[in-house]
Amino acid sequence: MSKKVYEHEFYGKKIVVEHGELAKQASGSVLVRYNDTVILTATVINKKANLLSDFFPLTVNYQEKLYSVGKIPGGFIKREGRPTEAATLAARMIDRPMRPLFKEDFKNEVQVINTVLSVDQDCSPELTAMLGSSLATMISGAPFLGPIAGVKVGYVDGEYIINPTVEELEKSELDLTVAGTIDAINMVEAGAKQVSEEIMLEGLMKGHEAVKELCKWESEIISDIGVTPFEYESLTIEDDLRDEVTNLIEKDLDEALRIKEKLERYGKIDEIKDNLLEKYREDNKDLEDEELDLLLVKVEKIFSEVEYRLFRNIVVKEKIRSDGRKMDEIRPLSTDIDLLPRTHGSALFTRGETQCLAVTTLGALGEHQILDGLSLEDEKRFMLHYNFPQFSVGETGRYGAPGRREIGHGALGERALLQVIPSEDEFPYTIRVVSEILESNGSSSQASICAGCMSLMAAGVPIKAPVAGIAMGLITSDDDYTILTDIAGMEDHLGDMDFKVAGTANGITALQMDIKIKGVTKDILKEALEQAKKARLEILGVIKKQIPEPRKEVSKYAPKTKVFYINPSKIRDVIGKGGEMITKIICDASNVTDVNNINAVKVDLEDDGRVIVYHSDQDIIDKTVKMIEDVAREVEVGKVYEAKVVAIHDFGCFVEVWPGCEGLVHVSQLDTKHIDKVEDVVKVGDTILVKAIGKDKKGKENFSRKEVLLDMKKKKSKE
Repeated sequence: MSKKVYEHEFYGKKIVVEHGELAKQASGSVLVRYNDTVILTATVINKKANLLSDFFPLTVNYQEKLYSVGKIPGGFIKREGRPTEAATLAARMIDRPMRPLFKEDFKNEVQVINTVLSVDQDCSPELTAMLGSSLATMISGAPFLGPIAGVKVGYVDGEYIINPTVEELEKSELDLTVAGTIDAINMVEAGAKQVSEEIMLEGLMKGHEAVKELCKWESEIISDIGVTPFEYESLTIEDDLRDEVTNLIEKDLDEALRIKEKLERYGKIDEIKDNLLEKYREDNKDLEDEELDLLLVKVEKIFSEVEYRLFRNIVVKEKIRSDGRKMDEIRPLSTDIDLLPRTHGSALFTRGETQCLAVTTLGALGEHQILDGLSLEDEKRFMLHYNFPQFSVGETGRYGAPGRREIGHGALGERALLQVIPSEDEFPYTIRVVSEILESNGSSSQASICAGCMSLMAAGVPIKAPVAGIAMGLITSDDDYTILTDIAGMEDHLGDMDFKVAGTANGITALQMDIKIKGVTKDILKEALEQAKKARLEILGVIKKQIPEPRKEVSKYAPKTKVFYINPSKIRDVIGKGGEMITKIICDASNVTDVNNINAVKVDLEDDGRVIVYHSDQDIIDKTVKMIEDVAREVEVGKVYEAKVVAIHDFGCFVEVWPGCEGLVHVSQLDTKHIDKVEDVVKVGDTILVKAIGKDKKGKENFSRKEVLLDMKKKKSKE
């Protein structure tokens, strides 16, 4: 296979696709260069289909290699370990627009592996990998209705920027990722600084125009390479079986779908399904096991088709929701704060059968999260972590490390609230919000945003404005459609769009959209944004009624802070040799023997001379500040100080002016007259007045008692 190279100028940057040289044993592979960002993508299709599977086994991996940014991994092993959160989110971002475009009858396992080889920070490796994933999958011949592509959209000084640089993104009011096909958008991810619905909608359209350009170029590449479609085995359902199953369940299933209470509705649907499968199992027990399993899979698939069709008819044609609400009606809301007496801030948000407990913890800036990834950012001081226990949906299941879904939902909530978090200078704390989902029936990520916002305000975090989130849905039937506000679990599962919008009363702070159909139009997006705004304002009203504004003071159990500045050159003195001085200050001020003691004061020292002291006891903070200021204080030449004699030698005595500041009083500077022995004038422990007379050649402070005595004599003679 000869190597082929394709080039394309894209908004001032060059994209190069190479095919036919690397990873040739994969079903499809490409090397994509976006300026100096380089991604190798390989797609492999398992030749055997699992026709008994009820899901499509697609895996998208995004493998960060730290050599791509010239880093050696941290830790003892010194090699890449489990994926970072950024890598997990990148893999999800590629998976989401691709998954709905595979043909429904395709059950062969597909793996799309993106290896990050080189990173130019101004050329997104995630979006480069998305382009590579689309091309490699198209080249593999898989029944994939692509190509797809994705771009970032920024908004600076009233202008939209496609794939902004890091510097441009820092100034941007919008950080929007748009993905889709040449026909429509099918995935959106955004963070925004309270922008209007109009700015967001126009950004989506600008993004799609750029996506269409890339998709057109991809189609030209695929046409030139010449792809052989992958032949696969699919499940064939006979018409008479489909008619038979439909007639058996249609009436009962239609009635079950109209039950308003979630668990009762799900229970009835499961009962109909179980009875149906049992009937076919009994009626066909003479079949071989493999034949019977295949028959039951067909019956189950027909059941899902009927459920899908009936649900759409009820919502779109009859305008009836499963729980009886209006199309734009939010389920009953309730809120509470301060449930947990010893946490720094806690809040409970309940919307229908979705309930979230959010807890805010405030810590020292030194407790920020360290990021060992490919981005320029190496730490973050605001985190939102999302937990989804199985009991929240009345099920048993796996408990352990968070999965992709939990990481994704946490990142969405974090992005929504980050826009209103005060700066480090305004509020010098590391902030962690933990969302505990206690009950779930639709959009627990948006409940996390609402509960998280209240817990921040209860903790005394001076956020810029309250934030609320709402999940919108789309149900289509032929050419008709219905947009739903506050979708419940079934509406999400059987619907065509999950459209989450979070923001303040002033504008949008985060947006996420996933579409299971080929795409949506501008008119649908506009209508969904307007309907979401109405719902968001309603929820904000409930939040503000519970807690109108952030508390003026942090919890008595949260660390208080004191921020002050010292001369940057004195930081070394405050730390001391091997950390001896700062250790002594922390232990003495806190009255502990170990700096790791839970009751020890925390001290952050910044390169610019800023010092931040944290403790729940203000007296300990004040004591720590004084001790640090004493060490950092600079002696003023000519000024008189009260000093304590700490050591005596033949050549003079050493005095302590304040803790951490010592100097020499030479024997010649001890008195106005000649003395034979230092001990004739002072003893260890004496307190004397000395004048600062400068530093010696080694930078050590020198003091004089003699100068003080002469000054006193002059003053007395004048009197």
